[in-house]
Amino acid sequence: MREDDLVAAIRAIVEPAGAARLVLGIGDDAALWQPSRSHRSAITTDALVEGVHFSRSLMSFHDAGWRAIAANASDLAAMGARPVLATIALGIPPEATQSEIVELYHGMAAAAAVAGLAIAGGDLTRAPALTIAVAAVGEVRPSNVKTRSGGRPGQVVAVTGPLGAARAGLEAARSPGTLDGELEAEALRAFRTPQARCAEGRFLAASRNVEAMMDLSDGLSTDLARLCDASGCGAVVTDVPVAGPARALALARGEDPQRFALAGGEDFELLVAVRPRAFAHLAARFHGRFGRALHRIGTLREGAGMTFSHGGIEEPLRRTGWDHFEAAEARS
Repeated sequence: MREDDLVAAIRAIVEPAGAARLVLGIGDDAALWQPSRSHRSAITTDALVEGVHFSRSLMSFHDAGWRAIAANASDLAAMGARPVLATIALGIPPEATQSEIVELYHGMAAAAAVAGLAIAGGDLTRAPALTIAVAAVGEVRPSNVKTRSGGRPGQVVAVTGPLGAARAGLEAARSPGTLDGELEAEALRAFRTPQARCAEGRFLAASRNVEAMMDLSDGLSTDLARLCDASGCGAVVTDVPVAGPARALALARGEDPQRFALAGGEDFELLVAVRPRAFAHLAARFHGRFGRALHRIGTLREGAGMTFSHGGIEEPLRRTGWDHFEAAEARS
């Protein structure tokens, strides 16, 4: 069983026919609902389960709460939406203490304050494992909506920041001392308290030259494949920006840093497809606004499939990022 196949099967069952205000349903980073002529609501939900998405041996309850909110805020950012509110359904195991749950909510509140989300309520229930299910709503102008399906051959593919730091942070949390000094601290921050690119998402969504956008939660190789599938095209990746901790860890292991970053997950940077003639100007404006680069990583092309052109060799690019169900099979 593959995650994308299961999502497609569920979509075929539950997607309502003729829902007048449902603009976009299952299959993108968030659903789109049109409450009025001037705005659309972007609606997303994400569940984090202890032992699958996080472990208390690798992060605090505060960090787990932060990550739960950041994952949803990142989905809203990918649609170009301004985060508005969130509700939380929390499944609590018998051994959890009130102080632990309070710490968890402090983490969620801190991340929500950064994203501009109001936590509007939710539900508490008993569960066999700690489960955090967040539903978040954002608002976006109809003209600014970006989805995964707008990519076309010839467009430039870019990301909003270097990749692989969260993967390096997971390794650093498992084996303290794997990285030195500030590199380890940077990696742990990326892993435990990731930053959703909400302001960057709204900036990019306001540009008519950005044709498609999604967030990088499951790794560039996996998420680029999803954008290509939705857009009906392929891609050539020519350069992958690698975060400092990821580069250091990969080189220490004798691995290629770009391949290490391609397989990383939970970077929460944004992946965009941009009209080629407009990319240089957009990248300059992005740098002026945020003080960092909009990194060109390749182009979309005719046909299906992805390739990685690296060191003068072009070869097929496989999905090497996170898949909930393939990963579960690998662990069993």
